[in-house]
Amino acid sequence: MISWNDEGHERRAAWRSAAGAPEPAHVELADDTTKADLAHRLAAEGTALLWTGDYHNARQLLRAMDRRCPRPRPGSGFHRQRQAQSQRARILGMLLVPYTGEHEIALRRAPDVREACAEVYGPAGGEAVGSLRELLGVIGAHEWRAKGVEVPALGERIHPHYGVFSPVRGEYVDLVAQTRLPDAEVAFDVGTGTGVLAAVLARRGVRRVIATDFDPAALECARDNMERLGLSGRVLVEQADLFPVGRAPLVVCNPPWIPATPMSPLDHAVYDPDSRMLRGFLNGLRDHLSPGGEAWLILSDLAEHLELRSRQELLDWFDEAGLTVAGQLQTKPRHGRAAKSDDPLHRARAAEVTSLWRLTLTR
Repeated sequence: MISWNDEGHERRAAWRSAAGAPEPAHVELADDTTKADLAHRLAAEGTALLWTGDYHNARQLLRAMDRRCPRPRPGSGFHRQRQAQSQRARILGMLLVPYTGEHEIALRRAPDVREACAEVYGPAGGEAVGSLRELLGVIGAHEWRAKGVEVPALGERIHPHYGVFSPVRGEYVDLVAQTRLPDAEVAFDVGTGTGVLAAVLARRGVRRVIATDFDPAALECARDNMERLGLSGRVLVEQADLFPVGRAPLVVCNPPWIPATPMSPLDHAVYDPDSRMLRGFLNGLRDHLSPGGEAWLILSDLAEHLELRSRQELLDWFDEAGLTVAGQLQTKPRHGRAAKSDDPLHRARAAEVTSLWRLTLTR
């Protein structure tokens, strides 16, 4: 629960956070007269602001607070950038909005967010308070879920759910679509996310794909996409920590690329603490890859350019897991951030290469 003082009376409501953020200890009311400098200072000091004014003015205040957050300079390094991101997220997360018991925003000129909130928070259950920044993410995710993301390798759309990484970086999907398929009746897609790679494999002719993920949101998302694409009969989506039971002649994995701690649910698709998923995948192949089969590891070398992991370290892990490199296909990223010279990580992003490593068991 979260509590605040309203004209001498204590009020309470449920704290709402899909990201699992802790409820703020101190809350003050704010309205259309609240200045951005004051709001930023209070938020930076740990005081949350519960908005009571116009909804669109709250969005303007959030943008003004964002402009006051310090930005790391280009070339300042990965750790400084992450620190700045964390501080910015904490500050901007302190501007709060109230909800009624029906997922409605109790503010003037507020949009109808009932469907978007139900998708993320489940059934409405009384008055609540949550971060405006998170709400904007929920609204955006609802729009992407409805619209979908065009995937040229499929010729159709994939519909991401909130908290599940969207396949907007199509180069890694293209690698899976273009690499010569081994003779595989069955394939495993480890860490399926939206299910996009499982769908590509099925469309390419793999008769049965077992797609796994540990995250309930990803499992729901993948099943939804398989149903939309008419692939539910050929792609089985299972909850598993990495591998399903058994072996397959083709095992595919696109793990998080950067060995660092995630700060939000969506971060889990990008950040892999101590490369745990990557190493777990490599070390588990001896028990799950059929003799003579191939494992496809899709991995960016961004971590190498950020000096978070070396190429030799990766090759050593292949060797320790009893794997041989049978081939490597590469592509350059096409996303806009690779060309932004003012990005703090521009040098690393400009040099980034995404590879599909074809791995076999060492005899």
